Amino acid sequence: MSRIGKPITILYADDDAEDRMLVKDAWAENRLANELHFVEDGEELMDYLRRRGQYTHLAGQPLPGMILLDLNMPRKDGREALQEIKADPRLRSIPVVILTTSKAEEDILRAYDLGVNSFILKPVTFQSLVDLTLTLSKYWFEVVELPSEATEAA
Repeated sequence: MSRIGKPITILYADDDAEDRMLVKDAWAENRLANELHFVEDGEELMDYLRRRGQYTHLAGQPLPGMILLDLNMPRKDGREALQEIKADPRLRSIPVVILTTSKAEEDILRAYDLGVNSFILKPVTFQSLVDLTLTLSKYWFEVVELPSEATEAA
């Protein structure tokens, strides 16, 4: 769940308020120590990562240790945001996990071509979401070795 005693921050990009609330509740249900931050679309995601607009106050703070990303969002969708993240040398090492309702083979192939780390279908029940968040936490924060958190230069 953490690196060197400090929990890794997770950034979740999803335009659906109910999905954000359910993920937050599943996180709480599992008592996960990781901070969970939310953005509502790909534009806001990129502003958060690049410390622009309403996120300028985060300049100099560590970037998130992982991004959970929905594909279908307004303004800039998850596919466009993923492409932008993986093209940016400062952001590309952040693991990105797609969490979506899309089962389209085209979306799966494109996401992996763009460098996504995992592609997961959103569970249909709350208990399945609780189980998924626990599995994600165990895998990404206890099993996998992640790079140290980067700090965005001010």
